[in-house]
Amino acid sequence: MDYFSSDFKLGILGGGQLGKMLLYETRKYDIYTCVLDPSREAPCRIACNAFYTGDLMDYDTVYEFGKKVDVLTFEIENVNVDALEKLEEEGIKVFPSPATLRTIQNKARQKLFYTDHNIPTAVFRRYAYTSEIRTALENESIDFPFVWKSAQFGYDGKGVKVIRSHTDLDNLPDVECITEEMIPFKNELAVIVARNTKGEVSTYPVVEMEFHPTANQVEYVICPARIDETVAEKARQTALKVSEAFRHVGLLAVEMFRTQDDDILVNEVAPRPHNSGHYSIEASYTNQFEQHLRAILGLPLGLADSKVGGIMVNLTGAEGYTGKVIYRNIEAIMKMDGVTPHIYGKKETRPFRKMGHVTIVNKDIDKAREIAEKVKNTIKVVC
Repeated sequence: MDYFSSDFKLGILGGGQLGKMLLYETRKYDIYTCVLDPSREAPCRIACNAFYTGDLMDYDTVYEFGKKVDVLTFEIENVNVDALEKLEEEGIKVFPSPATLRTIQNKARQKLFYTDHNIPTAVFRRYAYTSEIRTALENESIDFPFVWKSAQFGYDGKGVKVIRSHTDLDNLPDVECITEEMIPFKNELAVIVARNTKGEVSTYPVVEMEFHPTANQVEYVICPARIDETVAEKARQTALKVSEAFRHVGLLAVEMFRTQDDDILVNEVAPRPHNSGHYSIEASYTNQFEQHLRAILGLPLGLADSKVGGIMVNLTGAEGYTGKVIYRNIEAIMKMDGVTPHIYGKKETRPFRKMGHVTIVNKDIDKAREIAEKVKNTIKVVC
């Protein structure tokens, strides 16, 4: 099929920042794009060929949108899978597949998938309702502390809470959920695996993630991870095992814990471009968004190696600010060597909302980390 400067249409479910950055690559190759998002103000609206508004969880909306395109992909997991399955039955190519997405959408189902495929993961228990956890505590089948996760619709730190006492269970939604054993890990790692329609596979370098202590969001992504090569290889092989189990097409971001004994445990995955790969826009030979596009179109995969060390800093809304966004001191960070800000196009800020990111490139990863700290302490997302 001729994808470039042709009648071919690529559909993207979700019009947020991931879709916007994917559109940088489709515009580079002159690929016609259609985007569906619930918000008329979605970041993608300025860069696609055709923009549609509608509920991503509504069967008819997703189905009718999918009929307009030749290949369908998504930048967010919360979409109607039944509609995707019907579209696939009728010949629309959907990547990653609805089967992959259905497993990943539900954290309980995802964890059972790891168990079934002998993929190392934290010990967990599954509950139909959060209220059942209190009974489990009374019966001493679980102990404090543990991690509570909503089985569905968790995103960017939402739907996740560390439970240290009975009062921590108060005000949690009474929904399907899992509890996970607390892992005394050294650090959190991630590997992005690309797989195209021909089965060709490539992995990005292992990255290290540093999280905000209260928001449970990634603050820094460091590439390469500051770990021993034997640990890095173990992480890569684990990610490849997960990729092989899913047989996905596109990108699969595999988030992992490195334990005190240097074992690797899979936390969760995302079947799309991911926050842990944003550094690749400036630091890699082929950034993650171009790689995803190559993969779902069956094109040769690009070189995933890094040209230089890279760090990504998330720009999130400052606490105590809700309203029309202002990026304070952005000129100051742009004076720093190797610093590139990316603004997502969201007009309204609120606490911890992802509003953009900044990449820092440097041959010396420790120097890059120092600059990243300065960036984080300088720029403020306020209103």
